[in-house]
Amino acid sequence: MPKDELVELPGVVSEALPNAMYRVKLDNNREIVAVLAEKVHGPVPTPTVGDKVLVEVKPYDLTKGRISFCIP
Repeated sequence: MPKDELVELPGVVSEALPNAMYRVKLDNNREIVAVLAEKVHGPVPTPTVGDKVLVEVKPYDLTKGRISFCIP
């Protein structure tokens, strides 16, 4: 797998943190800290607690991610 390739994982926003960061619980029961991508696709631009999201994660750092899609 190339170093620049991203993995998309589904999850649920569990907590809103300061500085536009979110704690997201992934479907594999891991929690990561994610930021909002510049261009979020979906009906709601800012996720709230309980929203389903898709998170892009780099394969070598599975503790941080970027929210790329929101599902209210």
